[in-house]
Amino acid sequence: MREGDPLPPDAGMATAEYAMATLAACGFAGLLIAVLSSDEVRGMLVRIVQQALSLA
Repeated sequence: MREGDPLPPDAGMATAEYAMATLAACGFAGLLIAVLSSDEVRGMLVRIVQQALSLA
């Protein structure tokens, strides 16, 4: 591309796609933190780890 050439119509699309993927990942991370912070899920995870350690 030479200086002064107009930008192609899809210029900047990759940046927008990365921004959307980042927002989706942050939303999923927030949901995962909320689920894993609940007492019920935490209890299940502790039981799984305790069972795994008792088998070793």
